[in-house]
Amino acid sequence: MQRLFTVTMVFFFLTAGVARGVEVGGVHLPETLSAGNTRLMLNGAGVRKKFFVKVYAAGLYLTQKSKDAATVIETDAPMAMRMHFIYDGVTPKQLMETFNDGFTAATGGNTAPVQKKIDAFNAFFTKEAKKDDRYDFIYLTESGVTLFINEARVGSIPGLDFKKLLFSVWLGEKPADDGLKKRLLAK
Repeated sequence: MQRLFTVTMVFFFLTAGVARGVEVGGVHLPETLSAGNTRLMLNGAGVRKKFFVKVYAAGLYLTQKSKDAATVIETDAPMAMRMHFIYDGVTPKQLMETFNDGFTAATGGNTAPVQKKIDAFNAFFTKEAKKDDRYDFIYLTESGVTLFINEARVGSIPGLDFKKLLFSVWLGEKPADDGLKKRLLAK
């Protein structure tokens, strides 16, 4: 009987750790993500809406919690953004247009210095994003931003400059969604 109790308690504690995180827009976002050998903590989470349609749940993961968007953008440290799609059927063209609008806003319209990196990034989007697809944008100093779709590595864009540009889409002065920006920096 004691052995059964012990096994039950071990199972309870192991599964309790799995369930931790937050639910946003009907989607579970974990409390932590791994970036290389670094464990990242969920900083904040929210839903990206476009024309009143819930597109994806987003989670910002950092090594240290922060409410300062400029610090997050400028910091050269591991971090990640998870997009967990709620809407079924976001086309590659729609993804590229949305990111490109964000890149234009973040650069004040001058994307020329990073256009080759933007083009390489856009080439990652070849399939429609389906409901429950997870897009993880993980930044590591040594490799830049790597995109994982449903845990499969798609590719990397090197450089702190591109990481700053990408995270500005969500956290910059002219973010794609002001409400989402506030929630990503809420914790």
